Amino acid sequence: MICGTQKGGTTALHAYFSEHPEICMANPKEVHFFDNEDHFANGKPNYSRYHAFFQPKRSHKVLGEASPIYMYWNEAPRRIFEYNPKTKIIVVLRNPIERAYSHWNMERSRHADRLPFAEAIRTEAKRCREALPLQHRIFSYIDRGHYINQLRRIWTYFPRDRVLVLKQEELRCNPAETLNQASTFLGITPFSNVEPKSVHTLPYNATMAAADRDFLRTTFAAGLKELEQELQWDCSDWLKP
Repeated sequence: MICGTQKGGTTALHAYFSEHPEICMANPKEVHFFDNEDHFANGKPNYSRYHAFFQPKRSHKVLGEASPIYMYWNEAPRRIFEYNPKTKIIVVLRNPIERAYSHWNMERSRHADRLPFAEAIRTEAKRCREALPLQHRIFSYIDRGHYINQLRRIWTYFPRDRVLVLKQEELRCNPAETLNQASTFLGITPFSNVEPKSVHTLPYNATMAAADRDFLRTTFAAGLKELEQELQWDCSDWLKP
């Protein structure tokens, strides 16, 4: 289960996985089963709806899907665990500052958010209240970047040896090495003839303003320190001015 983060490289990872002869990926990419409240409104969901997205062949050893909101959706990890506690979880994390700007740029291009970025991030908490008690699917530019909270929710249900956390920069710059980590994690043969992929890259009308970057650096600093400690990562590049 590739469960996040949004705008973090899940589409590229899905594309790589779709080319592996031992992996059957769901079609379409984002099934949105475990974040669909209607499926779980009356108790046990109808999993046959979920299984309909997969068409495995004899050569396939692993079934997978990539719905990046699963990491962010509060109830999704528990629902995935109740469906299959042996599920393996893959998370791809991106600099949360860049992720927020990319997220807003996507919503701007869709005409889903007409606010400028500076206003959108500074009024996010107020605007996201309209979705309570659920999370806001559109305006959650900052909230989705609080990775450590989301990972801890996943680790509540899945032991850490069943959760692979990757960096988006490594997937982009060193795809062969990163995909070898994934193949070892999934227990399948290594990927072959790996060529870098760039998918769903939207042009920006302008670069992020320095004041907005500083605002986000301050917002994410404490959480990234915790992330570094938990994952033994160095995220200092993410906080550079």
